[in-house]
Amino acid sequence: MSRKTTKNTGGKYTDPSASGGASDPGSQSSRDIFADLDATLDEVAESNPRIEGHNTGHSRSDADLQALLEVSLAINSSLVLEDVLQIVMCKAIELMHAERGLIMLLDDDAELQVKSAHNIRKEELTEEDFKISTSITSQVARTGRSVYTSDAMADDRYSQFQSVVELHLRSIMCVPIKIKEDVIGVIYLDNPSESKMFLKSDLYVFELFAQDVANALHNARNYDSLLRLKSYNETVVKDAPVGIIVVDDRGRIHTINAAALEILDINSDAVTIVGEEGKASWLLDFLPETETSRWQHMMNTVLAVGQPFSDPRYFHNTGYIEKVLSINISPLTHLPSGESGITITVEDITEKVLMEKYVIISEKLVAKGEMAAAVSHELNNYLAIVSTNAELMDRNIDAEQFDKAKFNARSITENIGKIKRFVASLMDFSKPETDYISYDAKLLIEDLLFSLRVQSRFKNVRFTIDLGTDMPNLEMDVGQIQQVLMNLLNNAADAIDERIIKQNLDDSTFKKEIAISSLWDEEAEQCHISVKDNGIGMTEETLGKIYTVHFTTKKSGHGLGLANCRKIIEGHHGNMEAESKHGSGSTFKITLPRFQPKKTEAKG
Repeated sequence: MSRKTTKNTGGKYTDPSASGGASDPGSQSSRDIFADLDATLDEVAESNPRIEGHNTGHSRSDADLQALLEVSLAINSSLVLEDVLQIVMCKAIELMHAERGLIMLLDDDAELQVKSAHNIRKEELTEEDFKISTSITSQVARTGRSVYTSDAMADDRYSQFQSVVELHLRSIMCVPIKIKEDVIGVIYLDNPSESKMFLKSDLYVFELFAQDVANALHNARNYDSLLRLKSYNETVVKDAPVGIIVVDDRGRIHTINAAALEILDINSDAVTIVGEEGKASWLLDFLPETETSRWQHMMNTVLAVGQPFSDPRYFHNTGYIEKVLSINISPLTHLPSGESGITITVEDITEKVLMEKYVIISEKLVAKGEMAAAVSHELNNYLAIVSTNAELMDRNIDAEQFDKAKFNARSITENIGKIKRFVASLMDFSKPETDYISYDAKLLIEDLLFSLRVQSRFKNVRFTIDLGTDMPNLEMDVGQIQQVLMNLLNNAADAIDERIIKQNLDDSTFKKEIAISSLWDEEAEQCHISVKDNGIGMTEETLGKIYTVHFTTKKSGHGLGLANCRKIIEGHHGNMEAESKHGSGSTFKITLPRFQPKKTEAKG
């Protein structure tokens, strides 16, 4: 049998039988096989556009790059993780002409979890749709290397996998999703049809796609983390038991929580936060006019020096009640808007201070016959604390702040018990030793004012406070010095009321004024404290008798208050003076040394 030959014509191989010559008995069968192969290749090429002639290779690459660009724009169009996953899945199916696909991400236990799935044949996915070759996806996640096969059933590498056999898997691509060198998940695609097989060139494009997906998922995860952190911080700030305020270097409010609004008595509807519609609110606009300069100074100091500032006892007057606040201010270098600012924490410690309030009387009487009068005089001062809590309890009940009302009731009961113990202690006529400690005179005065200013007799009094900032602690018996100042303030209030009556003044227009000031004499190491009022004042004759025991100008007085006051001051190695002009007011001046003389032991 002679063998047929073909000849090359112009680079093409031709079959001699095609020109009408005698045909080989097997040539018809061969033509059918080639025809079927051509038809199959045409079908595959139609499903896989990358199978084209040599002359179209360059345009195909351009098309791939254009497709990747469009995909990149699509998957980076959102920062919401769920949205990104859905877009990635749809674009992977579209780009690679796949029938089914899954995105799986590693959880905290390094286990792959399906995050997005797509089956082009079904609108709704069933449990069967999630059955994939876990052997392949696990391998890719573990090794970080892509897997590709045009026919898994015939591929020795994968044909023995149970999932491949059970699911009759054909063309498969699975690529890792990496952030740097860390695998965070995989993208899996398959085509069960023999005519729709993936090519090696598809894998290269798919890997480029996966890298873009990794960047998009990384951004989405970071964005999701920031959102969670923002939500967490907002919740912490919102539910914090202390007031939290953030203002920028211009004083505009960026954050203010419910506790701060309540403490500073600010209506939330009146506040516009930076970033909200409308002009942002300034914090100073919500503070009492008498306090704005002090707040401005505190905030400016922190902004200027970049160091925290605190005021453990700031007396805040809301207009109808006075509160004691603990204020801490810290610098904040970068606000979301890019500006610098400060964080202010405000805590209402009013109840704590009230609990600590108790004026200690250490001065004992020197004569039994004076006991009744002295007890009456001093108990009036103690009863002022009980009266204060009674007024606060009434207001707290009206405001339905029953926890505070319970505290007021308890404070009243406790102070009555202390009064009983005080009365019992007066049976001992011996004078106790003065208890000297180093104490802040400024704090002592502020504490006393807090206790007294809420009383009805002081409500309409305008206090002018000028306490030096450079004054050091003084050695003193805190209870005794507080007793002296309390007497002077009560006398000032009585003198103001007496002037209104005697001069027939209009109580609604006459301004009741009490000024308290302190000055530190560094050279003499002495503190000068003055209490000035615009009351009725005293004549020269009265002024000369005010320290005489049992001398008084009051109908209900007994003449022991100022005598005891001067005795206490002299016991502190200081002095007490008074100036007065009848009809226009009085000024009492106290001088206290910084240190008390040390006791010397007697030598035998």
